[in-house]
Amino acid sequence: MKRFVEGEDRNQAVLLPEYLEDYVPDDNPVRVVDVFVDELDLRGLGFDGTAPAATGRPSYHPSVLLKIYIYGYLNRIQSSRRLERETQRNIELMWLTGRLSPDFKTIADFRRNNGKAIRNVCSEFIVRCRNLDLFSKSIVAIDGSKFKAVNNRDRNFTGGKVKARLQQIDESIARYLCALETADRTQSDVAKAKTSRIGDKISKLKQQMQDLKAMEQRLRESPDPIPGGRVASQQVGALGQALQPSGVDQISGLLSAHAAVAKHSRRERLPARRACHESLKCLAGHFVDNA
Repeated sequence: MKRFVEGEDRNQAVLLPEYLEDYVPDDNPVRVVDVFVDELDLRGLGFDGTAPAATGRPSYHPSVLLKIYIYGYLNRIQSSRRLERETQRNIELMWLTGRLSPDFKTIADFRRNNGKAIRNVCSEFIVRCRNLDLFSKSIVAIDGSKFKAVNNRDRNFTGGKVKARLQQIDESIARYLCALETADRTQSDVAKAKTSRIGDKISKLKQQMQDLKAMEQRLRESPDPIPGGRVASQQVGALGQALQPSGVDQISGLLSAHAAVAKHSRRERLPARRACHESLKCLAGHFVDNA
């Protein structure tokens, strides 16, 4: 291995342990996350568990879990299981949490139980950025995205899909009845077995028709069973929600407001513009709609 850059021996002992602080540069974004979360009034923002219980096993402080959540957001790590693994091998997260490693269930429960408080943190972040004059208030671009829901296309229904499926079942039943007539004309053991199988299929199709008719009745009573859910036009049958990350500052690239809307259209973006004005506290400025 001569003439190559060689690493240290894994079994080499050191007299003085290295500091974890030395692995995180001064300009690393995790230092901003650390300072920002430490300065927050978590109890005032609505986080659960800010006061420790008198009995039982000690719990993780909400600030530790919030730092993990923000770090995952900045680095596109949404899975709680992946975040658990990162706390065990990622130097930045080790520094950020003090080598704490909550399990994935703790991280997932924190996100589920503190949704409103996390939104309050986003609002507080916008206020801090505005106080530091990080928003240029000159041009704000408004754009939107469609996110596919975790839902199989065979498990979501619309009025058109129910009618089309009922028509398919009617055609299948008619085809099976013709096959039954053909089997009746043929007197044999094979024909009898075939008749039995076709009869079972017809029974299952009739049960499916009853389920679809019940679903059709539910759709009439509730046109929007999933609030905000829509079938995307680009992918037929793909149920999703239009998320509008409105108000991206042109110079800093910071997000000033965001909202989940039912439809992806210019009309739906009007409330987003108002939210940008309120968050930026600006009466003048230009908005660019990237539709």
